[in-house]
Amino acid sequence: MAIPHAAPGQIVDILGSSVPSALTLALFKSSELEVMRLILPAGKAVPSHRVLGEITVQCLEGSFEITLEGRTQVMRAGQLVHLSGGAQHGFFALEDTSALVTIVLRK
Repeated sequence: MAIPHAAPGQIVDILGSSVPSALTLALFKSSELEVMRLILPAGKAVPSHRVLGEITVQCLEGSFEITLEGRTQVMRAGQLVHLSGGAQHGFFALEDTSALVTIVLRK
């Protein structure tokens, strides 16, 4: 299933949402960049995977574990991490969580 995108000019709330009922939303996608709001209710995970381009992940609400190349760390609201392109990573929500994810798209 494709992640819905915000329409150009559409204002989207990325904070203060009710995480369990909120949806992951691709806020912007071009040929070079994708920005999405990732929603993870407590106990849910994004399995380990790789993306070709560089990534930033900013925890907006809640907290989650990020496993990066086999090392697990806890991220909390207000923290940001940069991932190199091709880095193996996954997420596990410790509590209801939202994050802002940016991906540099590579062809």
